[in-house]
Amino acid sequence: MARILAIDFGEKRTGIAVTDPLQIIASGLTTVSTTELLEYLRDYVSKEEVELIVIGQPRRMNNEFSEVEQKIQHFINILNKELPQIAVTRVDERFTSKIAFQSMLDGGVKKKDRRKKELLDKVSATVILQSYLYNR
Repeated sequence: MARILAIDFGEKRTGIAVTDPLQIIASGLTTVSTTELLEYLRDYVSKEEVELIVIGQPRRMNNEFSEVEQKIQHFINILNKELPQIAVTRVDERFTSKIAFQSMLDGGVKKKDRRKKELLDKVSATVILQSYLYNR
């Protein structure tokens, strides 16, 4: 089996999480600058077998898409051209940041480390991936 990779896309930074090859455990991988995301993904899939990329779908409480959705759609179009062998799916990402922050609190992450937005982005990507694995 191949890994599943999840993305919490942001305008500045993007959190990335990945499963183990058996697709059982979701783990935070890294946070990269969004401008370097495509390059990072190309490099990662050249070293690891990835069968699916899950990208968070940001929605507001009234079910409308947030402003960043246009940028995500643009990125997906590029991603489909650059890595056509890897399927892309979307997962509703409402509340993932809150869930990620609560997970860090519950996990005993120190206040100093909780302030690092990079960590929150990586944990949010993990929450998106866990949501996908749970509901597939």
